[in-house]
Amino acid sequence: MQRKRYTPGRTGSTARTAVVLTLGLGLGIGLTGCSSSTPADDIAVDAKAGPAAPVAPPGRYRTLFEPCGAVPQATLKDLLPGAAALGDAERSKAYRGVASVTYDTDRRVGCTWKADTPDISHRLVLDIERVVSYDTAVSDEDRAQEVYVRKQLAAGIPLPPTAPPTTAPTATTTPSIPATSGTPTTTGRPPGATQGATPPAATTAGATKAGDAAGAPSGKPSAGATAPSSGATPSNPSPTGLEPRVLEGLGNIAYLDDTLSSVGANGHQRAVSVVFRTSNVIVTVSYREQTTGSAEAPDSTELQERARNLARLLAERLEE
Repeated sequence: MQRKRYTPGRTGSTARTAVVLTLGLGLGIGLTGCSSSTPADDIAVDAKAGPAAPVAPPGRYRTLFEPCGAVPQATLKDLLPGAAALGDAERSKAYRGVASVTYDTDRRVGCTWKADTPDISHRLVLDIERVVSYDTAVSDEDRAQEVYVRKQLAAGIPLPPTAPPTTAPTATTTPSIPATSGTPTTTGRPPGATQGATPPAATTAGATKAGDAAGAPSGKPSAGATAPSSGATPSNPSPTGLEPRVLEGLGNIAYLDDTLSSVGANGHQRAVSVVFRTSNVIVTVSYREQTTGSAEAPDSTELQERARNLARLLAERLEE
């Protein structure tokens, strides 16, 4: 009888193949099950985190312009009249100015110009600061407003009045005082005065500073006034329109400060400052004229006009 041919390994190979297929299917199912649970875990973690907090918008300005080249030479000739009498090298140096030393020119820049003669000297200082808020809940512009308000209150100038209430109080009720913005009040403001409201001229810090004559306790005589002669009684004249005040039409908000002081035996010095804010940038223009000997005190009208003209020029530069 003929026997069937035996093929070694045929039966064992078939069994091993079945085992491998079975293990492969089992591993595939296990891997699929593990991977399918991952998104569910991620969703659970994200749900616990809650909604993201809103972030305040950044300021309008990210950089600053070069200050010493921002003032045209024609304007410098008007601001530094004494430079015309200097030699060519000294005059060129006076118009070139000296840049302020800062550690970050994207945050703060400045420049100083000066021209001295035997009888009169002029000094112009420009300071430009870009305010940045490191609080994500406070915008750069809001932080810049806080810095500006501190400057204005330090100068003794009240803030602009707030918007009036929509309805007038009745005769039987006590008028309420509008809420202030939380900014500290200036010294000399009468009790109950609202922030930025304009009290009577003789009671506000700004009016007292502008109205007192030289030698008055405030230390700031009225703009345009000269020091009284020996033995004269200081008076409190009414505002002339040149007193320290809030300015309109310059940046978002602006003010002007004017101070007259004595220098030496017969000298006088008048310092005019114009400060304004545009978005998150604060610009300060400081202009000073000093006389010696028998020269008259510097004229307030002329100095204020020069400082305001330069401030308007710089405000236009920021809008470019």
